[in-house]
Amino acid sequence: MTVPQRIQDFADDLTAIRRDLHQHPELGFQEIRTSGIVAAELERLGIEVTTGIAETGVVGVLRGNRPGRTFGLRADLDALPIDERTNLPWASKTPGVMHACGHDAHTAMLLGAARYLSETRDFAGTAVFIFQPAEEGLGGARRMIAEGLFERFPCDEVYALHNSPFHAPGEIGLKPGPAMAGANFFDIRVTGQGAHAAMPEASIDALMIAAHLVGQIQTIVARNVPSSERIVVSVTQIHAGAAYNVIPESAHLAGTVRYFNRDLAQAVTDRLQALCDGAAASYGCTVSLEMRNVFDVLENHTEQSRAMLDAASSLVGDRAVERTEAVMGSEDFADMLQVVPGAYCTVGHGSGVAVHNPGFVFDDATLPLGAALMARMIETRGATG
Repeated sequence: MTVPQRIQDFADDLTAIRRDLHQHPELGFQEIRTSGIVAAELERLGIEVTTGIAETGVVGVLRGNRPGRTFGLRADLDALPIDERTNLPWASKTPGVMHACGHDAHTAMLLGAARYLSETRDFAGTAVFIFQPAEEGLGGARRMIAEGLFERFPCDEVYALHNSPFHAPGEIGLKPGPAMAGANFFDIRVTGQGAHAAMPEASIDALMIAAHLVGQIQTIVARNVPSSERIVVSVTQIHAGAAYNVIPESAHLAGTVRYFNRDLAQAVTDRLQALCDGAAASYGCTVSLEMRNVFDVLENHTEQSRAMLDAASSLVGDRAVERTEAVMGSEDFADMLQVVPGAYCTVGHGSGVAVHNPGFVFDDATLPLGAALMARMIETRGATG
């Protein structure tokens, strides 16, 4: 591995930043402390700083020692509403909130790249460091874009990465083209008629209707989607009732549709609506469906994918891998790639504990590699002129 020695020299500082952020996680659009630390560190490095984009977003701008194009690097800031169960000395101190996806590591990596580039300045063009809030389903990327991110900080290309607990330490993977699924989130609300549990005949049982809908929803993919297509429909929440002896008047279902084919995702939405309408007609109740697109399909651009793999190869050799299979997880960096060409890769750390898990752990030895890869993108893409 050929991580620059200068980055290795301040690896302990990156670890300290990462663990501090881990101890003080903040949810989307609430990353006040986190963004303050990021802004202060960028200012300390002599980087131009803009705050307050999408409430808690931070952007830093650094110019190299030669003229050239402008390249964006993005990290995410937010944590998840999960109670941590790692028992680590640097475990979350905020009940019910945890960096269970490694965004604290991504932030530390990008700060490491910014530090290295600010010290060397040996690159052409301009580096734009984008610290994005609210990646976890709250639309932080879209909010930054809507508030003029790329008008205020025009980028010719943009890059990002994500840690991967199921790939070996030092392995960098990237799939050109469609790489991560889009995601629609849905809410179904059933309104019937409540009654005493001893007199169910007086009710229109919203809980029973909702449970029936859960079973019907699970047939959508099996009976309406071609077997050659990849799409996942999951009911992830059901809420109803508050007492042992009351049949509830209302029930709420929620879930996601993960897709690569946008037309097929619309067909699934239409089928969900038909099931809701059918339940309303069958049971004499009201059933409403709200469907909202939260993540678009993440599509890596061809030229930029090759450039990122080449940069990775310069650091880890044949452990830079072009992947062939897209994953059903989603990532709102997809929205930035809809506006600016770029690419998104994974960096392995081999913990073996899945993200979004209360036992998720991150190997801090991976921080210098992530920082080096982001810095190398600026150095190499600027050199291509």
